[in-house]
Amino acid sequence: MAAERSTAATPGLKEPRTDRGRRTLRAILDAAAVELGDRGFHETGITHITQRAGVALGTFYTYFDSKEDVFHALVRDYSDKVRDGARGALADATDQIDAERRGLDWFLHFAREHREIYRIIDQAEFVDPGVFRYHYESTVARIRQRLENAAARGEVRADVGEVHAWAIGGMNVFLGLRYGVWSDEEDLSGIARIANDMLAKGLAPE
Repeated sequence: MAAERSTAATPGLKEPRTDRGRRTLRAILDAAAVELGDRGFHETGITHITQRAGVALGTFYTYFDSKEDVFHALVRDYSDKVRDGARGALADATDQIDAERRGLDWFLHFAREHREIYRIIDQAEFVDPGVFRYHYESTVARIRQRLENAAARGEVRADVGEVHAWAIGGMNVFLGLRYGVWSDEEDLSGIARIANDMLAKGLAPE
């Protein structure tokens, strides 16, 4: 369901019950994103996060038991943002090939605006391998479901499955790294169109 947030199932997170509490939690997660993205997990202290968020140290423990818990919640929060952002980008697609272009276009712009996501996700492999796998497996599962639904509508080849979904997911991740994180120069929508043309036509000569 669209209203569900994966942070609700995050170990160590005490879910807020008020709007004020949700705003405070949001401030902590946003501050953690900056600090963990800039400093890295091992060099970031809880006080770095609370100072940036503008909250007391005790307030942090109202929501989290440890730095590991806020890291875990942050990775899941980014997964939610990618899920929800892509869902919105795909809403007006004419067919599944167009949907994949729109989704990649959105993600490239998101990666350029949130470069810290790559450093944080990469650290997750060592800090919390479970949430690292969750991020990629849940993302690819959504791609696979989109493709299989499109196959049922006759919009893509009938044999699409897990390998096709991982191939598209991998392409998106590395294009985001190369053109979203490492560069400010290229036209991201143009990059999405080139990748989408390859997706639609393959690499065989015309």
